[in-house]
Amino acid sequence: MSTVNTVTEQLTRAGQAIEHDSFAIIDAEAGPHRYTPEQWPIVRRMIHANADFEFNGLTDFHPEAVEAGIRAMLQGSAPVVADVEMICSGLSRPRLAHFGMTTHQFISDADVIAQARAEDTTRAVQAMRKAHRLGRLEGAIVGIGNAPTALIELVRLIREAGVRPALVVGMPVGFVSAAESKDLMAEIADVPWIVIRGRKGGSTLVVAAVHALLSLAEARQKAAAA
Repeated sequence: MSTVNTVTEQLTRAGQAIEHDSFAIIDAEAGPHRYTPEQWPIVRRMIHANADFEFNGLTDFHPEAVEAGIRAMLQGSAPVVADVEMICSGLSRPRLAHFGMTTHQFISDADVIAQARAEDTTRAVQAMRKAHRLGRLEGAIVGIGNAPTALIELVRLIREAGVRPALVVGMPVGFVSAAESKDLMAEIADVPWIVIRGRKGGSTLVVAAVHALLSLAEARQKAAAA
């Protein structure tokens, strides 16, 4: 059975054909892989986002990650909390609105900047703390593509404050603590996660992963209504 996403944000037949052909090329060139039929559409869309086949292997999933993400979307009104505005800007507003989902990021807020200066921490750390204070992290899909310190702080909040996002898409890119932050996230058993091992990552990949999950959620919704 094909695992090509049947729901797409492409609005023209030409765009849909290009996307379909791109996925077919990725399937052919990727060859055998260890991912389940539910996981592979996410990895494939990440490869599609930047033409890097190393994500076939670098991407790791908590056993409940895909189901948790789809379930949160289908339940409606799940917030998406991001470490940077780029993720919020990259996500399809109509597709989020279909599930009543909203996006949030706090890294540029004046109080976040002031607190980071006062405590000599990063803005990303304070942004995650603000999201927690506002109750935005509970049941949220948290996307981190830029700041390893945001993911490290989120892990601390999960362990010490009992924060329970629905899903963490942890893909910060970089050379300082990036790989380590994702390894820390992957140690968490009771919060589902998707991570990219090593230094690679980025906001584009978080957007790709969330869009893939939206496609899977829409396909399930259509199947249930048929």
